[in-house]
Amino acid sequence: MMNTTIATPLNLTNDGLLNYDPNRLLDHLVECLNLKNDAALARLLEVAPPVISKIRHYRLAIGPSLLIRMHEVSDLTIGDLRLLMGDRRGKFRVAFSQNDLPETAMRAAA
Repeated sequence: MMNTTIATPLNLTNDGLLNYDPNRLLDHLVECLNLKNDAALARLLEVAPPVISKIRHYRLAIGPSLLIRMHEVSDLTIGDLRLLMGDRRGKFRVAFSQNDLPETAMRAAA
C-alpha cells in the first residue's frame, strides 16, 4: 500500500478552514491591485520594503494599522483580509499597559 498525500488548495485544514499564511494575503493584494512586486505593494501601503519581507518570512505580524491600510487601498473588508491570511479568531483582546490607563483608574488601583 502506497502512502500518498493530497495537496489541499489554499492550505486548508482538515475542518475546511484556512491555516495562517500572510503570504496568501500579500499575493492576493499584489494580484488584485495589478502590482509588479512586493516593492510596489510596500510603496502603496506606505511601509518600508523590509516590512513586507519580514511578514513573508513570519518574522513580523500584520498589525492593525497595516491591516487598515490594506483595507483602504484594496476596498476589501477587514473580515475578508483576515480570512485571506487565515486569521479565524472571533475576538481580539487589547493589551493595556499602565501608561494607557486613565489617571483615575491608576489611583483606584493604588
